[in-house]
Amino acid sequence: MPSAKDKVLMGLGGAAGAGILAWRTMFPWLGYDLELMKAGKKTTAEISSDIQNRRFAIDMFEEQAANYPLDTMLIFENRTYSYQFMNTQACKVANIAMTWGLPQGSTVAIIFENEPAFIWTFLGLLKLGLGVAFINNNVRSRPLVHSITVSDAKALITGSGDVLHGAIQEIKNNLDIPIFMSGLSPEDADSTCQSWDDLMFRSPENDICRTVRDSLTILSPCIYIYTSGTTGLPKPAIVNIAKGVGFSKFILFSGMKKGDIIYTTTPLYHSAAVLALFCVMNTGATMLLRRKFSATHYWADCREHGVTIAQYIGEICRYLLAVPKDPQDGVHKIRNMIGNGLRKDIWLEFQQRFKIPKIIEFFGATEGTSAMININGRLGACGRVSPLLNKLTPSKTFIVKYNPETEQPYRNKQGFCEECKIGEAGILIAGIPIIYAQGFYKGGKEVNEKKTLRNVFEKGDAYFNFGDLLYKDSDHFLYFKDRVGDTFRWKGENVSTNEVANVLTGLDFIQDANVYGVQIPGQDGRAGMAGILLKDGVEFTDDMLAKIYQHCQRNLPNYARPVFLRFIKEMALTVTFKQRKVEAVKEGFDPAKVSDPLFSISAKDKTYVPLTMDTLPQILQSKL
Repeated sequence: MPSAKDKVLMGLGGAAGAGILAWRTMFPWLGYDLELMKAGKKTTAEISSDIQNRRFAIDMFEEQAANYPLDTMLIFENRTYSYQFMNTQACKVANIAMTWGLPQGSTVAIIFENEPAFIWTFLGLLKLGLGVAFINNNVRSRPLVHSITVSDAKALITGSGDVLHGAIQEIKNNLDIPIFMSGLSPEDADSTCQSWDDLMFRSPENDICRTVRDSLTILSPCIYIYTSGTTGLPKPAIVNIAKGVGFSKFILFSGMKKGDIIYTTTPLYHSAAVLALFCVMNTGATMLLRRKFSATHYWADCREHGVTIAQYIGEICRYLLAVPKDPQDGVHKIRNMIGNGLRKDIWLEFQQRFKIPKIIEFFGATEGTSAMININGRLGACGRVSPLLNKLTPSKTFIVKYNPETEQPYRNKQGFCEECKIGEAGILIAGIPIIYAQGFYKGGKEVNEKKTLRNVFEKGDAYFNFGDLLYKDSDHFLYFKDRVGDTFRWKGENVSTNEVANVLTGLDFIQDANVYGVQIPGQDGRAGMAGILLKDGVEFTDDMLAKIYQHCQRNLPNYARPVFLRFIKEMALTVTFKQRKVEAVKEGFDPAKVSDPLFSISAKDKTYVPLTMDTLPQILQSKL
């Protein structure tokens, strides 16, 4: 028989259960919140503990190297790299960099393809408390010079290979910092480029005492990851030490732990790969890294190496579905896949064909002040923002009404923004915590102010503007709708229309270029299209097409090169002398709607070829 005390406790428990049941009846979405809060409880506690105990990203790595030296940290091209080996290489890097005498917080830029040297070079610089600028290895010419100089880098370390060597040789005279080049023999070194391999060969393996980093704070720089915005040139988004600690916990939502193997095919300079790398260092897990994504080898890689967690971006999933079906499609050890950009139209097909137990979709931005995640499995959703979650987070998130004419948030008569209703698409904004005291980007007040929305709901408040259109359903799940303004997404990258236009107008026969993104049936994102206005008195000739192709190939990364060209007779402008894009976007590349000459890119012919009603079906079937 239960005692009187037990009866009281049983009564209280029953009352609490009835209370929760009543709340769930009133707010049927509450169960989704509770599931997310349970999953995030450990993550939140670990972030707080690590910051308080100064267990930063580099400390996590050194901890794993000390406690589990022979465990595998990295698998690359069928070779395994232990934590001990990676630490030894990182120590060599640190001992080289120590001779430069750079103050803590200084920046060193690195440009590598996906390879182990990228990681140990980065870790070696972190050992000294230096910030590291991750340069996109696809960038060339002026944008490459800009990326390096805007970071205020005091030195540049490059990877090996003719492609990277050629890119650096082209711009080295525009840099006034020392350049250290991998794959360069001492005999081929000169006053502008030194042999990094020679320095690594001669560098001692002595470890660096962590007390060297005692002066670091949570606001000290860790990484600069580049993003493309309306300024037209890459901007270095600040990932400070506090944000780095947050990065190290994010994939814990997937249940990642020691013994897991996570598969990363995105570039290491991309924030998606950084999330994986930092979570590997935090847990002591293993990363399977590929130099470049391959749809035909993807599942074989997963089976061969026992992958348990896989990353994706939406385009990766679509490419995998495009591969012919195979009886072994669902043969793997993957527990879940985590990433962003998986569209609703292929979500279920992808999950069922490849037998993925769970898909975890998230939404965020490298420079963003908040991130949303869908651990509940809601089809097509990229996260949650409910009234309860907004009460608990330090960075409250809202979707506000949007004015498509001004491409800015709508303001009411009082001058304030208004929240969107359920199902209504609007601009996503989020509060700005103290860790963003130095801004979202390196580069001063002006570039940061463009992403800051002020006097939103009351005078004096401030929010980060994601520049994306999203909407919520009745259960407060979020869904991505589109991008706002002068940036669109193609092949998983943000493309700046201004950057592309500036490159095109570098040709002596082009007066102006109106660049925008157009939708292609069955493709994620928007493909680049450029309305070309020739200079007065210049007549169109076929050789212009090859010149445009070659010029874009030299000066733009692959994803930013226009897929379509439209030769226009005059530039359509608004009353404020801004290029009109709305009508052009609606017309797209449809020859039935566009009377101007149209052309599409041809990698095979290394030029642009005529786009007509007759050639349109063939172009749509191609890989573009």
